Amino acid sequence: MITSADIIKKAWEEYDPTKIISKVVDISVKVSTNYVFHVLFEDGDMIIAKLSYFGKYEHFKEDHRIIHSLANNLLYPFDNLLAKSLLKNNRVYTYRYKHNKVDAWVVFYNPVRVMERMPRRLEEKHIRKLGQQLAKFHLACSKLRNVLPKSSKTLRTDIHTLIERLDKDEKVFGGNAKAEILRHHCEQFLKYRAKYKVSSFEIIPVFIDWNIGNFSVTKKFELFSRWDYDWFRMSYRMLDFYFFSRVASDAGDRTVFSYRIDTMMEDRFILFLEEYHKINPLTANELRFMREAYRFFILNYVIKDGSYFFSGQYAKKLQAEAFDIYLPSVDINFDAEKLIDILKIKEIEKV
Repeated sequence: MITSADIIKKAWEEYDPTKIISKVVDISVKVSTNYVFHVLFEDGDMIIAKLSYFGKYEHFKEDHRIIHSLANNLLYPFDNLLAKSLLKNNRVYTYRYKHNKVDAWVVFYNPVRVMERMPRRLEEKHIRKLGQQLAKFHLACSKLRNVLPKSSKTLRTDIHTLIERLDKDEKVFGGNAKAEILRHHCEQFLKYRAKYKVSSFEIIPVFIDWNIGNFSVTKKFELFSRWDYDWFRMSYRMLDFYFFSRVASDAGDRTVFSYRIDTMMEDRFILFLEEYHKINPLTANELRFMREAYRFFILNYVIKDGSYFFSGQYAKKLQAEAFDIYLPSVDINFDAEKLIDILKIKEIEKV
């Protein structure tokens, strides 16, 4: 049976057969099903390879074209924030291996530089700085929204895909009772998406998974480098906020993690929002939609695709918690009006 290393070697042979690989080393994070490798060459050079079996090759290729365009167009101080993909014939090089039941695709990156890591539990100065940095990064991404390649994925299409899967086979999601819970939350998401006039929100590049381990900072706590693009998409900036609430939370970064909504109501995250809002003002409906962005995250990344994103034990744990804790708390434990009042956001018309 062909191995991941074999597929990467085939991908490289098609890219440049004159440069010989000496070793392929798996550096994947074991809580995830995604595969990342160091590719070492006989001449001493090294690059990063990412291999994926999940989703659609067309989406994989599309996402990496957008990321590469973003990386090349971002201006200082974010001009070197993202890892650059390797090009061939002036296009991002991707390779697809399809044989029998194996369908996998590969992309190569230049190694990203890493500076300082944030502490597992942030101090107030770190939270303030992160709020300012995300605000500036979102503004930089916003300036490029009209020059980036188009994306075919939307939140609505992902939710409709989940609904279609529920209609096709409820057993996959635990039977009728659980399927009905999921249908209800899909309907709630679509309902509030319309109510909060989300179609008027700006669409920018978002990376969603801002775990402490996915980025590095300078000694002044400014964003320096960002890697791990598995949940990248063109969407609304509010999708980035939930993970920053976890980073800022009183519990801090944990080895055994969960996805509770409560972190978005902590004073520490409110501090983050205040700093963000000073630089890149938020609207009342965007804050309201933060609840729906969380609901979407649970439905799409934990329930619909959790078995692909997380290793077996984590997928089962998180999906069980989604039904027991996460989804029941969505409409109870988040209060957007409190955040709107604290940030003193005035709105022309009430929802």
